[in-house]
Amino acid sequence: MERRFDLDLVRVCAFGLLVLYHVGMYYVSWDWHVKSPEAGPALEPFMFLTSPWRLSLLFFVSGVATAFLLAKASRGFLSRRSWRLLVPLAFGMLVIVPPQSYYEVVEQLPGGYHDGYLAFWGRYLAGDGSFCDDDGCLRLPTWNHLWFVAYLWVYTLVVGFAARLAPRALDGLQDVAGRTFAGVHALLLPIVLLALARLLLVGRFESTHALVDDWYNHAQYFAVFLLGFLLARAEGFWAAVRALRWQALGLAAASHAFIVWYFYFSPFAGATPPEALRMAQRVAWGLNQWSAIVAILGFAQRFRHADTPMLRWLGTAVFPVYILHQTVIVVASQWLKPLAIPVPVEGLLLVGITFATCVLACVVVQRIRVLRPLFGLPWRQAGGGTR
Repeated sequence: MERRFDLDLVRVCAFGLLVLYHVGMYYVSWDWHVKSPEAGPALEPFMFLTSPWRLSLLFFVSGVATAFLLAKASRGFLSRRSWRLLVPLAFGMLVIVPPQSYYEVVEQLPGGYHDGYLAFWGRYLAGDGSFCDDDGCLRLPTWNHLWFVAYLWVYTLVVGFAARLAPRALDGLQDVAGRTFAGVHALLLPIVLLALARLLLVGRFESTHALVDDWYNHAQYFAVFLLGFLLARAEGFWAAVRALRWQALGLAAASHAFIVWYFYFSPFAGATPPEALRMAQRVAWGLNQWSAIVAILGFAQRFRHADTPMLRWLGTAVFPVYILHQTVIVVASQWLKPLAIPVPVEGLLLVGITFATCVLACVVVQRIRVLRPLFGLPWRQAGGGTR
């Protein structure tokens, strides 16, 4: 099977955007673990540039990669993927994530928290549920940003068991998907599916990232994961994506403009809008969600054969960087806060510190064999590339 270096590039860039997005979360008014004293709405329209599609793109590319991995070696597939996903998830919840919860408690607990990190870590590991404020109690231990890994493992189990129990039916479903999502349908049908999911579910199910009750997120993320899995080798789909990239870009730009207008500049911004306008916004969200993905995938295909040592290294580095990045952002933001640096300078520093720390840590992890599985890497170093 041909290597898909365009998808490696998309994956690397998507995780890079995730780092920038989480730095932005420190400065916007939306709820997050810690907040800048200068937090406000100024950056929020720019955050909406990626909000609808950022994670959907990662799940789609993960679905494609899962199809390639399963086709390459089906024997022992589920055990290998479980090892690669669950070990870093467990390690992350026990070691990487706790500093995020610690600083959240320090900043948001009424009266603050003064017993130090080690005392908090002990209570974290014990599942102490007494850290409460007016919004409720912090559930510990937690996976915070690592919810993506848990969801990806569950979705991988679904397709893995389907491949084991009904391989011919799954092959037939891939053929049907390849014929169905071709031509203009490659753009339009997923938009309809995602818009319907948002229309029917987003008002009923809050986004929790708790796995068991997160039905709207499952509807959108499992849908795009499954699409990636079924369409991984459907040349008609990929040809359509390449042909429709400019139209998709136009739809993404127009729907983004509408979403920003709805939330910040419409007469109903900050108030209860008419129901028809609310429904229109949900349709625009689904439209933006898939059209942006099609545009990105379409333009990226020019790099389908762009194999470089740097891309191979980055392809192996993104998962360790993902595991580490949010904790680095939270800790570094709290170290920088007493310095009262102007926000634009502080934000750039925070981005630079996060990338530099994560890349340096990744270099160390890659060279120490015992650490590699803890960050989702195989025991032995090998060449990269999504097949």
